[in-house]
Amino acid sequence: MDPAETREALAHWQFTDPNDRLAHLVKDATKSLLRGLQRRLAEHNVLFGHWAFLRILWEQEGLTQRELNERAGLMEPTTYSALKAMESLGYIERRHLRDNRKNLHIYLTDAGRDLQHKLVPLAEEVNTISTRGLRDDEVATCRKVLWAIVVNMASDEAAAESVGRRMPSTRELSSWIKEADALRVNER
Repeated sequence: MDPAETREALAHWQFTDPNDRLAHLVKDATKSLLRGLQRRLAEHNVLFGHWAFLRILWEQEGLTQRELNERAGLMEPTTYSALKAMESLGYIERRHLRDNRKNLHIYLTDAGRDLQHKLVPLAEEVNTISTRGLRDDEVATCRKVLWAIVVNMASDEAAAESVGRRMPSTRELSSWIKEADALRVNER
């Protein structure tokens, strides 16, 4: 791709600088990978938000909503909404086990299982496109660097939690915003 084509392709990014902070570059790379996959999934009437759950269920069915939620690393309401939509689309079914009427377990339908053969090649295509022009050793270095970042940040998060610094819940963040709004109104 020549420089003019590159600039045109990057036009939807407000600011792109290869010397920008690593976090910004990782965020922009992630966004572009996700957009590429989203477009392809949409061709098969699959929402991007369902992708993580499908991938997990292709590996192991019969998980509870909580187990799925934990594996996907999402909040409980997000998981509930996604599963409800996936059930409406005919990709999953929720069932009680005979010996456990309390928990619902999530299973793929035939339609949900069939999606694997259609969608996994699309994700592989996005990966291939994203590494176009890179040598195998460069891709291996990129994987090594990204994995090190993941491990380092997971260690940082565990250390933060051990001293009581935790991620606030959505509810807590919402209450902070309401409190700040109330203070602004009172200051007027």
